[in-house]
Amino acid sequence: MTLAALADNALHRPAETAYKRIQTAGFQLGKHTLQCPIMLAPMVGVSDLPFREICLQQGATLTIAEMVPADSSVWSSEKNRLRLKRSDNCGPEIVQIAGYDPQMMADAARKNADMGAEVIDINMGCPAKKVLKRASGSALMQDPDLVERILCAVVAAVDIPVTLKTRTGWSRKERNGPLIARIAEDSGIAMLSIHGRTRECRFMGDAEYDTIAAIKQSVSIPVIANGDINSPEKAAYVLRHTGADGLMIGRAAQGQPWIFRQIHRYLNNGELEHNPPAIDISTLMLDHIHALLAFYGDFKGALFARKHIDWYSKALPGGAELKAHFMTTRDAVEQRDILSAYHEKLRNNLIQSDGPL
Repeated sequence: MTLAALADNALHRPAETAYKRIQTAGFQLGKHTLQCPIMLAPMVGVSDLPFREICLQQGATLTIAEMVPADSSVWSSEKNRLRLKRSDNCGPEIVQIAGYDPQMMADAARKNADMGAEVIDINMGCPAKKVLKRASGSALMQDPDLVERILCAVVAAVDIPVTLKTRTGWSRKERNGPLIARIAEDSGIAMLSIHGRTRECRFMGDAEYDTIAAIKQSVSIPVIANGDINSPEKAAYVLRHTGADGLMIGRAAQGQPWIFRQIHRYLNNGELEHNPPAIDISTLMLDHIHALLAFYGDFKGALFARKHIDWYSKALPGGAELKAHFMTTRDAVEQRDILSAYHEKLRNNLIQSDGPL
């Protein structure tokens, strides 16, 4: 039976027969003891400070900030300045850096540690073309010698944990994730996060977990599984199949950050928790958009708000109409008014599941 068929069978069995408590060994990441962490992935343009705070409130164990370039000369730009902002509400400060020069990467790690980072995460998983053009991100996987030099330089530069996010390999024919994982362990990397696709796959097709399982078997450091984990049942399946020490959630948290809480509950006691009531989702959405506008300012915040409303609207009654109305404006005041009016109608039971606003 194929992996896809096995997954389909597991996901469609009744919860009471599919569930079996998963025990994972806890591990230490710096001063933090983690037991099967459910983490937010570092997604550029998504995992900003407001979203990380929301996800932590909704049950994420850890969050990783958006990737910043190793070249500190560009950190003064507004984009990178905001990515480097700290918050007392974001748990351990995990900063992800990307680059190809070992010394520049080491310097970036040192500067971030001096600014308060508790963990440095190295990006060797991003498949974006602009990152690959600079021979950074997942492009590094085709040069194991350079990978080793970068990892050794960064680990030697700081006295805080250094983690690595990577993919299963450079291409479908060259799934060299286990080799990179062994290099990482030998270089002093504290934890690995593995996305179940190759660089060549980008985000197309289904994630595969056999390579993550092989990586887990090849190293003794903690391994976090990532890729297409979009439900509590899928989370349990991936943990069992890979033997991973935890999970990383990316796109599935967009518009439904409560997925972290749902996964924790299912893994702990087998209970499948429904989505929050619509009024609670609306309250969360309002809080999130207000936080975005405060963080970015009205102009840029209003632009960022549009994609989040697109995601949230999918879980709300009258969501299609709400989204269509919201997308008619880029004015922050009008956006607030639209959301407040929707919230009031929802609270007063004036919105039907498929009816107009």
